[in-house]
Amino acid sequence: MIVQDSNTTQTETETDESIKKKISSNLEGINTQSKNYIKDIVNLINKEIGINKIVSIILFGSQRPNQENTSVSDCDLLFIFKNRVSNWHIREIEKYFIALEIKHGFREARSNILHYMLSVLQNTTGMFVSHFLTKERFWKKMIFHKIFRVNRVFSAIFAPKNIVLGNVIQNSSILYGDDLRGIIKPKIHASIGEMFRSMVMNLFISFFSILIGPLHFLNGMKYQLEAIKWSLRASNFYCFGDTESLHKVIDRFISFEIHKKQEKARKFFTEFLSLRDAPLNNFRFMARCPLRILKIHWKAIVYRKTVKRKEIQIPSKPPDTTSSFYNFPLQF
Repeated sequence: MIVQDSNTTQTETETDESIKKKISSNLEGINTQSKNYIKDIVNLINKEIGINKIVSIILFGSQRPNQENTSVSDCDLLFIFKNRVSNWHIREIEKYFIALEIKHGFREARSNILHYMLSVLQNTTGMFVSHFLTKERFWKKMIFHKIFRVNRVFSAIFAPKNIVLGNVIQNSSILYGDDLRGIIKPKIHASIGEMFRSMVMNLFISFFSILIGPLHFLNGMKYQLEAIKWSLRASNFYCFGDTESLHKVIDRFISFEIHKKQEKARKFFTEFLSLRDAPLNNFRFMARCPLRILKIHWKAIVYRKTVKRKEIQIPSKPPDTTSSFYNFPLQF
């Protein structure tokens, strides 16, 4: 454990009750698994370094209230620390974060070399990681690999940074501290270059999942489903600048198909949604995913070009859907 003297503990930490008063209660509808995980994480931070070292805690993604939470969903939490918090403290506390992810079922314990390789992929891409630890200055400067603690080279080549950050800003809630989302929102612009990055990255994940597919215990299907989901999310944000539900996004992309191919697309996405609820191995579905990923991105690029040619106004920046409304306290 991180060693603190008694005086430091008294001045730098707060009581559980004061934490509950500072954490937003906008968690109605979140499942018990996620709520208990968040509770343990917040209490851990308070005991180890003090909750007052945190500038903001952001919950984003599918674990938010009224979102499409499935058996393959993780609990995405972004912790923005004050700049004075040392990198050593952040690395030390992260060890306990990983243990809590395993405890609450958001991460599998490494049992062999293959699981270790999967964990490397997850840490490189940020997939199925339920915590991201960064500092305030990295957030304000939009330094992507420092915000999500992913591989710097991989993110520089493949990560659609603006699209990912745009999705985080819109599809998020502030659990604690300051709302820093408005600081970077005006800087976010989804470009065609980012669409090509998204396409390459998701194709890489898709082919990787096919490669490990025969090894059933590695659950390659969940990586394939993640590649389809993020292809839809990225392409939708590029086209419309919003983060609507997956069902609505899917309806949009089905409408992009010519009439005689819409039914085929609908069958694919219906199967996709069904597998998200119960991710069983289905090699026939997996084999079709790379082509579908290409089509999703290509349809989005064509749509944007068509809109631009016809001079139809579409959002170039994310709409202001964030809210600084707080309810207290969090009911653990």
